[in-house]
Amino acid sequence: MGADQMLSTEAAAALLMAAARSGQPIAPLRERLAATSQEAAYAVQEVNTQAWLAEGRRLVGRKIGLTSLAVQAQLGVDQPDFGMLFADMAVGDGEPVALSRLIQPKVEAEIALVIGRDLTHERHTYADLIGATEYAVPAIEIVDSRIEKWNIRFVDTVADNASSGLFVLGGQPRKLSDFDITDCAMEMRRGDEVVSRGNGRACLGSPLNAAIWLADVMVRCGRPLLAGDIILTGALGPMVAVSEPSRYDVRIAGLGTVSALFA
Repeated sequence: MGADQMLSTEAAAALLMAAARSGQPIAPLRERLAATSQEAAYAVQEVNTQAWLAEGRRLVGRKIGLTSLAVQAQLGVDQPDFGMLFADMAVGDGEPVALSRLIQPKVEAEIALVIGRDLTHERHTYADLIGATEYAVPAIEIVDSRIEKWNIRFVDTVADNASSGLFVLGGQPRKLSDFDITDCAMEMRRGDEVVSRGNGRACLGSPLNAAIWLADVMVRCGRPLLAGDIILTGALGPMVAVSEPSRYDVRIAGLGTVSALFA
C-alpha cells in the first residue's frame, strides 16, 4: 500500500467503529496505518473512546491486556496494554449472552479490583494500590476482536480497545486481606471439562503489579483511575475460544466463583 493510501488515525478508528456496529471484522491495521507506533495505536483507541463518550456511554473502568510474558513475546512487546470499560459492556453473573452480540469471542478468568479512592500520583506503590482498593471479585472477561481471525499484533489490539468485548463480575466482594491475590489458584470449567488453569502469578507476577502499572499509565494519559472504577487486572490462565452455546464457570481460591453463559 502506497503512502498516499495509508490510513489516518480517524480513518482507522472509523473502520473499527463500523466493524463493531456491523459485526463484520476487518483486515489487520498494522500495515495500513500511516504511523504504527504505540502512540499511534492509542490515538486510534482514543478517537473511538471520545466518540463513545459523546454518544453517552459511561466509562466505568479499564482492562489490562498482555499481562502474560509469553503473549508479550508473541506480539513483540515488553509491556501490557489497556482498554476502556463502559457500563454497557457489563453482564450479570450467569446472565445469558447472545453469541450474535459478539464477533469471535474468547473468555479468560481474571481478578477485578474496584477502587475506593482516586489514584492520581505520578508513581504508585503497593501501599497506595492496596489502600485504594475497596474490594476484589472474580471476573470473566469476554474478549473479542474486530480484526478478522484474531490476526493481531500490538498495534491492532491497542487500536481495537485492547480487544475488549464484555465482562462479568462475581457478586461476592472480598477485601484484599481475605485472600492471597498472588498465589490464588484459578480453574475454569466448560461443563465438566477443565479448560483453563492458572494463578495470580500468571498476571505479571501478581495482579497488583498490573494494577500499579495501569494506575501510573492512566495518570500520564490524563485519565487517572477514580473512585468507583473497575480494573480488570489480566488473565490468570490461557484464554478459551467460544464457538457455541456453552457455560463457563470460574473458581478462584479464596475469592469465589463467577459464570458466563452463552446462548
